[in-house]
Amino acid sequence: MKPFPRIVVIRLVASLCVLLAAGAGTGIVRAALPGGVVLPPVTEPPSGEHHVGKVIWADLITPHLDIAKRFYGGLFGWTFRDIPRDPRYTVALLDGEPVAGLYQKPVPSGERQQPRWLAFLAVKDVDAAIDSARQRGGTVVSPPRDYPQRGRQAVLADPDGATFAVLASGSGDPPDALAAPGDWIWSALMVKDPAQELAFYKNLFGYEVYDLAAEGDAQHYILASDTYARAGLNALPADSQRRHPHWLNFLRVGDVDRTAALAVSLGGRVLVEPRPDRHGGKLAVLADPTGAVFGVMEWPDSESKEEPQ
Repeated sequence: MKPFPRIVVIRLVASLCVLLAAGAGTGIVRAALPGGVVLPPVTEPPSGEHHVGKVIWADLITPHLDIAKRFYGGLFGWTFRDIPRDPRYTVALLDGEPVAGLYQKPVPSGERQQPRWLAFLAVKDVDAAIDSARQRGGTVVSPPRDYPQRGRQAVLADPDGATFAVLASGSGDPPDALAAPGDWIWSALMVKDPAQELAFYKNLFGYEVYDLAAEGDAQHYILASDTYARAGLNALPADSQRRHPHWLNFLRVGDVDRTAALAVSLGGRVLVEPRPDRHGGKLAVLADPTGAVFGVMEWPDSESKEEPQ
C-alpha cells in the first residue's frame, strides 16, 4: 500500500472521520427503475472518456418527490425536468446540465428504509463488475438493467453492506474537472473491516490505495485512479456499533455556514455543524426534510484533486 502524496485531498480526511459517522442510515437501497424509462445521458455531447471508479452520478431515493424538489432547488439552485413514462423520476439540472436524479419510492409499511443518496461509480462492463463483486463477498441489490441513452447499471452492496451502484455510461464519463458549486465533489466510505473493504474495492475498480497516517486507532485511506483521488475509505469508530457502513457524498458550496443555515430554513437539519478543516475551508453534514444525508464542502478554485507528477 502506497504512502499518499501530499495532495490537497489529504485535508479532507481528518474532518471526514468525524463527519461520516453522522451519515449512517438503515435499510437497503432498492432503486431499479422500470424498463423503457428514458434517462438522459451522463455526458452531453458524448465525452469518449472512461474513468473506472469515479463517481459519475447520484440518485436520491425519497418518498416525497415534491418536498425534495423544493429543498434541493432552494438550496443549490437546481431546476428539474420530469422523465417521460415515469412521473416518479425527475432529473435535477445545474445551469441546464444534468447533475442528479430524484426517484420517488414509497417506504413499504413495516420496513425501515431511510431515504438516501445513491452514488453511481463508473465501470466499463457492468456484468463483469457484478462477477468481480460476488467473488469478493459483494451482493447484487438490483440486477443490471439497460436504459436508452444512459447505459447499463446495477445496484450492489459491498461485503460490509454499504450500498452503491455501478454504471457503464453510454455517453462516456464526465471529464476530470473541478466541480462547480452545486455539483458533487467528493465521496467517502465508512466501513467496519478496512482490510476486507480495501481488497474489495481495489479488485472491483483497480484503485491505487494510499494509506494516510492514522490518528489514534483511526484508519484512513484514499482510493485513486487516473492520477485523481476518487474517494476516501475510513474505519468506523470502535464505539459505533449502531452505525452502518455507508457512502457519504459531498456537494461543493461557496459558503458552508450559509448553506447549513439555508438548509434549516428549508426544512432540513444540520447533523454535524460546520467545522474548519486543516487547510482552510469548511465541511458539514446535512439531512433533507425526509432524512436523506449528504455533505457540503468548500473548495478553492486554485486547488485540484490531482496527484502531483
